[in-house]
Amino acid sequence: MKILLKSATIVDATSKHHLKKRDVLIENGKISKIAVTIPSSEKVKEISLKNLHISQGWFDSSVSFGEPGFEERETIENGLKTAALSGFTSVAVNANSFPVTDSKGHIKFLKSKAEGNAVNLYPIGALTMGSKGIDLAELYDMQNEGAVSFYDYKNPIANVNLLKIALQYTQNFEGLVQSFPFEKSIARNGMVNEEVNSTRLGLKGIPALSEELQIIRDLYILEYTGGKLHIPTISTKKSVALIKEAKKKGLNVTCSVAIFNLVLTDDVLEGFDTNYKLLPPLRTTDDNKALLKGLKEGIIDGVTSDHNPIDVEHKKTEFDHAYFGSIGLEGCFGVLNMLLGVEHSVTALTGLKEAFKIASEKIEEGNSAELTLFNPDENWEYSEKNIISTSKNAALLGTKLKGKTYGILANNKIVLKN
Repeated sequence: MKILLKSATIVDATSKHHLKKRDVLIENGKISKIAVTIPSSEKVKEISLKNLHISQGWFDSSVSFGEPGFEERETIENGLKTAALSGFTSVAVNANSFPVTDSKGHIKFLKSKAEGNAVNLYPIGALTMGSKGIDLAELYDMQNEGAVSFYDYKNPIANVNLLKIALQYTQNFEGLVQSFPFEKSIARNGMVNEEVNSTRLGLKGIPALSEELQIIRDLYILEYTGGKLHIPTISTKKSVALIKEAKKKGLNVTCSVAIFNLVLTDDVLEGFDTNYKLLPPLRTTDDNKALLKGLKEGIIDGVTSDHNPIDVEHKKTEFDHAYFGSIGLEGCFGVLNMLLGVEHSVTALTGLKEAFKIASEKIEEGNSAELTLFNPDENWEYSEKNIISTSKNAALLGTKLKGKTYGILANNKIVLKN
């Protein structure tokens, strides 16, 4: 297949074509030519889009699709379609399913369901059997089958010794351990950020301390054991400072922030809309500013959509009983671009590739074409008609955004919005 991208602005700081407008010819999945003008022909599929920008393919380190077990929330097929049309060429899929992804057989199943797709699906294996926090899962076997990390999705590791053993054991095969920063004994039955709004609205609070205490513990263990640790979806100002200090010490730690915690605060809880019931919870403006600063400075390694579809039955109910979670793929770039601009946004959406061992190639002749196609200047408002996901639990509904994705070109396939 031959594809010609016309007048595309290349956003890739590692490429000599960075921020230059070029025609890009792709043949059989590889970039064969980049030039100011490349003539078209009948044998070439020409792509000419308004204000077309391209970058290295984006990677989301935390998505949930439901399948197997919760197909009513999202199937793998529709989840990958949503990811592609949202600009992501690679996604790491959480062990947020039934049964939990805790064996090489489950890893094999996920990979087989994504076979032949434009989007690369990278399974995340559960750290413990059934994500119950008691016994380590088949970590080595799962990594050999294709798992890129080990994480009991949103389930904190209560047993400190288990984390210690996991970090020691995974060093033998360079495995990546994730630890959700949430101390349950402090958070208890909290639902939202513990602050003025939680008190005023009568909602049980989750103190910032519950996150920060767990991070302090995990970093202390990491310093003792060595190994590689990823702390997903931090949400407080102090968490940024703690990770900054750990990186200064030379600890092998990375972290992410969920897109919601960059743009929304607990002020939106006024209407008791369960779409805003998230974990980690929405915090304060000061926290948002610190997270943005941490992202710009490289303390936070990347942004995740933390895409988590929830069915209507478990979301459109009383706030106390609603499940935590929101879909986030479709609005992720629009938020980031509005807050950070194009170059910083692309960095934030590709920054975790190295930690998860996801290959990335600069946009140069001879390299594989794994590209995201987008228009960074289009203003729009996120509404239900923009939702591609099966579930509609979107915390970003009504948010004014800047920048829209066209789709992706990867694995010798092109997926574009109609």
